[in-house]
Amino acid sequence: MTVRELDAAGITDPDLRAAYTRCRNLNARHGRTYFLATRLLPADRRPAVHALYGFARWADDIVDDTGADATPAVRAAALTRLDRLLRRALTGGRPTAEPVVLALADTAARYAIEPAHFTDFMASMRADLTVTDYATYADLRAYMHGSAAVIGLQMLPVLGTVTGRAEAAPHAAALGVAFQLTNFLRDVGEDLDRGRIYLPADLLAAHGVQRDLLLWSRHTGRHDPRVTAALRAAEDLTRAVYRQAEPGLAMLDPVARPCVRTAYRLYRNILDAIADGGYAVLHRRAVVPRGRRAAVAADGLVRVLAARLGARRASAGPVACRGAAHDVEEAG
Repeated sequence: MTVRELDAAGITDPDLRAAYTRCRNLNARHGRTYFLATRLLPADRRPAVHALYGFARWADDIVDDTGADATPAVRAAALTRLDRLLRRALTGGRPTAEPVVLALADTAARYAIEPAHFTDFMASMRADLTVTDYATYADLRAYMHGSAAVIGLQMLPVLGTVTGRAEAAPHAAALGVAFQLTNFLRDVGEDLDRGRIYLPADLLAAHGVQRDLLLWSRHTGRHDPRVTAALRAAEDLTRAVYRQAEPGLAMLDPVARPCVRTAYRLYRNILDAIADGGYAVLHRRAVVPRGRRAAVAADGLVRVLAARLGARRASAGPVACRGAAHDVEEAG
């Protein structure tokens, strides 16, 4: 499948093929929901998505490294090195030892992605080394511009639009934020173990919750109605951002819509799983049932087939229609 994707994208250089393969493996290993949705894209666009995800994942792993030798100074130095490699690659240099940066730079050049999006992303990654909480939602949004909104903006040129890119951009940014808010809510216990709280302090305080109460609940496994109320409010906030993002789905290239719509539904299902589990995210990780994931994926496959058949029917006839069906079969 990797070979077919690389061939479809016109990636022939052996080093680049190896770099993109490395990114795809990172996506498959760490981003189950994201990877599933990516497989619904046309084959020629998947390597770029893998490169964008692989780079983001690599930077995030540096920030979250809990190894015995991963002191704040060591992690800061690793991020600085990554930032230096990235800047050199985006300005025409060719790093030879870091395949993820190599693939990212190639993707940025192919799709004319704004370098500022990567600069803003790295700024938020550096913030994670020192910032442990956010006083207000406005403060958190400033952080998420770099950590999430720009991910949606990076993806937009790869996905393509039927409107002007500027019209679709706010919705793409909102979708990135919605996905990250979902992760924050799902991972609140794990983040607390790392000393971080991404839920805004003013939202927590409105329900009588502070760090000490979250730690007590995490360590004892006991529930508190104030915590539940705060988590429910965070869910409501996240769903509101999904509503801001939703109009952008129809602005995407029709062959890309099934991918993004599937990701949209799968991530919203995480919110459903959190609510169905009684907001027990401090005690266990919310998981979407396999049957529900399969149903969403199956619907995405149907939409992919319809979109690709519609795109090819007029110009290429039945041979291309059979090719579209083959693409969908492999995506599943």
